[in-house]
Amino acid sequence: MNGIETDRLLRLVAKGDNDAFEQLYLKTKRGVYAFLYSYFKNQHDTEDAMQTVYLKIKTHVSSYKVGTNGRAWIFQIAKNHALTELKKNSRKEEYEDKSSVGFTQGEVFDAMQRALSEEEQRIVILHVLWGYKHREISKLIESPIGTVVSKYKRAIDKLKKALKEDNL
Repeated sequence: MNGIETDRLLRLVAKGDNDAFEQLYLKTKRGVYAFLYSYFKNQHDTEDAMQTVYLKIKTHVSSYKVGTNGRAWIFQIAKNHALTELKKNSRKEEYEDKSSVGFTQGEVFDAMQRALSEEEQRIVILHVLWGYKHREISKLIESPIGTVVSKYKRAIDKLKKALKEDNL
């Protein structure tokens, strides 16, 4: 979903349009899920965080400045929530509910978790699922663009290798 569409939907959600909120959710849920998964590393906590993030989006949409980057605003809400939750629950419980993880999504997320660092996971998710350009990612994670590009390329190579090894 492009920035203009995100902006339009957020504007409608701010006016109380529940259909627009549903459309926003349907068009952004995959990217938000993937991004949150890179923090929580398990399906259960990620799904809980998804509910909270979308509730925060709906309740705080009036603070969104129309015409700015709506995707970045959503990303920031997700990031802030994830960091708050991880801090609050300083323990990390890693488990998987293999029975409800879809083959392609689950396999890719598992491979990402095994093969990539947290920073590499975020860069890949922001670029592939959210459609951010490398320069935008550079600003979001406060890292030089050259570093982002090289980490992205190395991460993709690592991910391809991990997925290939899984299929052998």
